Amino acid sequence: MPYTSASTVVSSIASPSDADAFRALNEEWISRLFVLQEEDRAVLGDPFGRIVGPGGDVLLAREPGSGTVVGCVALLAYPDAVFELAKMAVSPAAQGRGIGRLLIAAAIDRAQALGGARLFLGTNSKLAPAIHLYEEAGFVRITRNRLPVADYYARADILMELK
Repeated sequence: MPYTSASTVVSSIASPSDADAFRALNEEWISRLFVLQEEDRAVLGDPFGRIVGPGGDVLLAREPGSGTVVGCVALLAYPDAVFELAKMAVSPAAQGRGIGRLLIAAAIDRAQALGGARLFLGTNSKLAPAIHLYEEAGFVRITRNRLPVADYYARADILMELK
């Protein structure tokens, strides 16, 4: 599946070192802006068991040549062909290069390839650049009662769905 741009290749998680990079990228921004919750730790600590095993995927953006992971996004699978776009991160040093756009496009395509009929996400108003990227990709805001899951992250004050 690799998705590519002039400076980045996106592919699925494949190794324990990929899992470590996914965890580290997410722990950095979540800890800086919010508080890491137990559910964050569980998902980030076992992406193969908590995301890939149940039918989702983790996509990683890598620098060509070195293979250094500079960004990531997860697709969490739910019943009824529902997927959540979650845990998107781009390393601070790599921001501003279009990696977020590339990750979102790859995640949308991957969700469809996995049979997804509905794609949603939760974000926070502190993350204005990410919200802008989601809106550019076609996500629209929804209310909490439109969420396809219960007990969703309290820090998610903006909920969106791909139309």
